[in-house]
Amino acid sequence: MLIINIVGIIFILLIIWWFWIYQPETHEVDNGKVEIIVENGVYSPADISISKRKLITLNFTRKDASPCAATVIIPKLDVNKELSMNAKSSVVLSEIGKGDYEFHCQMKMYKGVLHVT
Repeated sequence: MLIINIVGIIFILLIIWWFWIYQPETHEVDNGKVEIIVENGVYSPADISISKRKLITLNFTRKDASPCAATVIIPKLDVNKELSMNAKSSVVLSEIGKGDYEFHCQMKMYKGVLHVT
């Protein structure tokens, strides 16, 4: 009984860390193109910093068969893109202003932020 309680507490702590505490490393991009891998429940990289330019291309490569990974949404830009399995799916953003743009799956389990400076 004690072992079950300890294992349960460990799982609860891992869930808290994964969804509320974990902060991904910020990746800076200079050329206007970002390669993002969708795998194992995360976008990699998930925290992206890019300088403002006329065109920004986000290339998503989906390696996760989860139905949640099938779509990427960028609410502030009205983007809703289906991602093909094991293929590159591009989202081209033109003339976006400075600011932070969150992107996520339809259930908000996969999360990322594009920081445009």
